[in-house]
Amino acid sequence: MRLLLKSFFAAGLLVSAASVGHAVPLLEPTLHLKPHEDADAPRVALTLDACGGRTDGRILSALVENRIPATIFVTGTWLRRNAAALEIMRSHPELFELENHGGHHIPAVDTPRKIYGISSAGSAEAVLAEVEGGAAALAEAGGPAAKWFRGATAQYSPSAIALIRKAGFKIAGYSINGDGGSLLSARETARRVAAAKDGDVIIAHINQPTHAAGEGLVKGLLELKARGVTFVRLDDADGVGTNDTTD
Repeated sequence: MRLLLKSFFAAGLLVSAASVGHAVPLLEPTLHLKPHEDADAPRVALTLDACGGRTDGRILSALVENRIPATIFVTGTWLRRNAAALEIMRSHPELFELENHGGHHIPAVDTPRKIYGISSAGSAEAVLAEVEGGAAALAEAGGPAAKWFRGATAQYSPSAIALIRKAGFKIAGYSINGDGGSLLSARETARRVAAAKDGDVIIAHINQPTHAAGEGLVKGLLELKARGVTFVRLDDADGVGTNDTTD
């Protein structure tokens, strides 16, 4: 990490963040799938955050039973607490792609502030520790090398985006907020998810088994499937992100 930080200082990536602090607006990047040849076969990417806590069995069971692929962004905290769910996901590699949601679910913002009540990493070194901690936890759990990163709250300082990209990760934005951080009602979650169109990337959560949003997510996904939507994982289709998060 020290060598990485030295290269970032040399490139001027750290100076701007430290000097302007809270004056820098946070970014919440979007991500869409690139258009594909068959316009009559809409594709949607389902991405699910496993921030901490437990696993929503309603969602996991529905994905397996209905053969719906998903990219699951896992934290080191979630990995330590959910061995059984992890084993189910790993037993279905054709469905589940596991990616990096950080070591401890800390927002990838390199100046001190709070986002949705969560304290940010606060420094470049702490951002990199969060990113590298998540990747290491995935590797220790027997997962493949992470290619994508999504930070807690999905908001970033511009300089943190540059740090993460230079560390070798694409950053996963989204185009549809399916469950509002798992806080929406089942009805509203189902409505949002079912409204997805070709190229959309849905974000929702799989770590809140007591929240009504999980029921709505399942309903919305099944509506999409009934309409002929094909679900893809992020590595199954090219995605274009804003704010230099993928290119």
